[in-house]
Order: sequence, then structure tokens, then C-alpha cells
Amino acid sequence: MAKFEQVKALTFDLFGTVLDLGGSLTPFIGEMLKEQGADVSVQDFWQQWRYRQRLEQFQDTIMMLGHSGYLETVRRAFVYVLKLNKIVLSPDEVKTFLACWQELSPFPEVRSGLEKLKDRYKLVGLSNGDPAFLDHLAKNRIQWDFDAVISVTQMGAFKPHPAVYRRAAHLLELEVGECMMVSANSFDVVGARACGLRGAFVNRYALPYEDTHLQPDVVVNDFGELADALV
Repeated sequence: MAKFEQVKALTFDLFGTVLDLGGSLTPFIGEMLKEQGADVSVQDFWQQWRYRQRLEQFQDTIMMLGHSGYLETVRRAFVYVLKLNKIVLSPDEVKTFLACWQELSPFPEVRSGLEKLKDRYKLVGLSNGDPAFLDHLAKNRIQWDFDAVISVTQMGAFKPHPAVYRRAAHLLELEVGECMMVSANSFDVVGARACGLRGAFVNRYALPYEDTHLQPDVVVNDFGELADALV
């Protein structure tokens, strides 16, 4: 009997799971902080930015004033963290700096892991990113031809909103239980599990999982271990 025989599609989080945000962005952050003579460390600035962006996403969904889009939450969070650290950049300088998000790169073992999984499952990107941005990342940065890349833009809410996971399964013409969410963000796995998807937690950052009965079916450290667990 095949492992997870009922699962037909793996839906992958991209930001932080497939794409190495910290490794890709911290060189740009370091250069900017040096130019500005800022006291904050690169890692502290990045952590503040990442946490604030998640808060911006959650607020965006909860307030229901209209879906702002991923890159807009990136911008808002960046401006907030600049103010937090008393760094002054003009709107044009902010826009120029944020072009660094176009240079995101995948973790080194991602493509080899996907190669091992592709014959057994549909491989689908399920991301908070904006559609055109995701197209660029899949084609030019990840360089992988996913069976589908689904943006939350069409659901009008960021993960972990239930509509994201349910709509993704619907678009794939699958039952929710035939999909497995693969994410390095534990809230993403919990959100998917709450909707009836299976879940794989890629614990790249050695972080604790949520205090919930909605546990992942698989816990691994990277995509090599993921392929071993699922094939």
C-alpha cells in the first residue's frame, strides 16, 4: 500500500517553505542598514519585518476592507519596521529597495525533492503571493513547472482563512482530504488541517508547533526528508 494513498495533491506554501526568504533578503537588508548607519542588526531587522508582515496579513483579512495583496503587506511592514528603528527612507527609496523581493531563491534541496515527488502527486503552489509575482517566482526563481500555482488573491483573504484551502481543493477537483498542505509555517498547517486537508510540517526553523489537536501527519526538516516520508 502506498504512503498516504488517499492524497493526490501536495499544496506547497512558497514563502519560507520553498523560497528562502531570510537567505535571499538579508544581504539586501545588511547593505541598506550599513548605508543608513542603523544600529539594529540584520537578523533583528529581518525578524521584525517578517513578524510585522504576518500581522499585516492577519489584520488585512480580519478587517475585511478589501484584499490588499501580498506585496502591499510587505511594503506596510517594511515601513513600520523602518519607523521602529528610526530609519528614514523616502517612498521612492522604499520602492527601489523592495525590488529585492524579485530576487528570492529556493532552498537548495527543493528541486531535487520535488523531482522525487512529481510522479506520485500533483505538485501545486498555494501561496499568499500576488498572481503575477508568483508566476515570476515559479518560472524564473524556483524554475519549476508546478501542476498549478494558486494565489489567495482569488479568495480575497490570506492563509489561514478556510476559503483558501477549500477553494484550492475545489479548483483541483479534489476532496479536501485528497490534498496535503506542505508548509514551514505551523499556522498554515493548522489552518489546512482544520479544513480537512492532511498536513506536512517542514520545520526548517526548529520552531514549536501550535498547541492544538490538529497535528501534522508528517514532520520533516527539509524537502529531502519530505520526499522520503511521502514516496
